[in-house]
Parts: sequence; C-alpha cells; structure tokens
Amino acid sequence: MSESILLIEFNYSFSKEEYEEAATQLAPLFAELTGLRWKIWIMNEAESLAGGIYMFEDEDSVQDYLNGPLAAQVKSHPSLSNLTAKVFQVMAEPSAVTRGPVAG
Repeated sequence: MSESILLIEFNYSFSKEEYEEAATQLAPLFAELTGLRWKIWIMNEAESLAGGIYMFEDEDSVQDYLNGPLAAQVKSHPSLSNLTAKVFQVMAEPSAVTRGPVAG
C-alpha cells in the first residue's frame, strides 16, 4: 500500500491566538494517531481558514482517523465550518526526487 496524504481545511470563528492555543493542546492527541507519520498545521488568518496536511502510512489509517473520535470532535466543533477532507495517494518516486519525506 502507498502512503496517503490527507488535506483538511475549515473556516474558524475565533481569534488566531485562540486557535493556536487549541491546536497546541490537541497536537499530542494527533501525535498518537495510528499510522500518522506527520501533520503540518496550516492557517490563513486573513481568510479565517485553517486545517492540516497529514501523511499516513496507508489509506486504512486515514479512514480510521476520519471515522474516529478525534475527527468527530473536529467536525462537531461549533466554531468550525465548511470542513473539507481530501485524500491523495503519494507518488513516491517523483516525491523522493523533490525531497518529499516519503518511504523508500
């Protein structure tokens, strides 16, 4: 199976500082996700848009996260809206050439 990238985006309706504090508190929970290799937290303050770019070992791990309690907590948060989740398979060979952190 190939590694999978998950891209999640959503709008938030609280301050940048409040979002950063919440993200810092939640980061250890995300770090414990089965199959998660890494997560990059992203934010566009001007558009009140945030989310994450995740690399998972495989698509099964992505689906386990998306169907699990942590994703449910994010999806149901009253200050988050317009959530989208897109899954991509990693193209390992060209990604390795461009220094992507992929399995060999």
